[in-house]
Amino acid sequence: MRSHKITFAALAVAAGLSLTACQNDDDAAAQTDPSSVATASPSTDAPDAGGSDSGGGKETADGAGSDQSGTAAKCRTDGLKITAIDNFIDGDPQGTVAVEMKNTSGRDCVIAGFAGVDLKTNEGTLSAERKGAPGDPYVLKNEKTIAFSVTYPLNETGGTGVRITHLVVTPPNETKSVTLPWPGKPSLPVTDGSGDPVTVGPIGSAGQGG
Repeated sequence: MRSHKITFAALAVAAGLSLTACQNDDDAAAQTDPSSVATASPSTDAPDAGGSDSGGGKETADGAGSDQSGTAAKCRTDGLKITAIDNFIDGDPQGTVAVEMKNTSGRDCVIAGFAGVDLKTNEGTLSAERKGAPGDPYVLKNEKTIAFSVTYPLNETGGTGVRITHLVVTPPNETKSVTLPWPGKPSLPVTDGSGDPVTVGPIGSAGQGG
């Protein structure tokens, strides 16, 4: 969080005293007109409650907002509830996990492209490869859900394989990730690198608008 410097400005303006002498027939009287002194109230350069992004768009505290043109801002990690479910159907040649992102920010937001997906395994971290063409930017209404798919090779070798423990998801154009328990089949086959890779589809590849 950026730190904002608080500046206090005070301005004092003083005017001199002018003296005017007026002589009457009976006596002399001196009249003085004092000037006023004005001091400005201290001002504080306070930040907006939600901050602003690099494009000048105001955001809410939960990560969504609108830019200066009134269009929806991008969906942020803090404004999304991210969950994952096993989407495998018997007979499919590959395993599938559907990752769902629900907009809980209180405002509409825009999402598009690919999320970052990593699998945590007992052999280290495995990054999913992108598969498919991204669609047009999608306005995700508040309280609505959009999803994408993660596919992976099934372990049919009969061995324990490479055991998967967690799924790490980073929404498009974001750096903050969410780590989830892995909901799919428990392991990947051990290969020499010639097998099918783990892939991630574009946003909306597993349904949207729910």
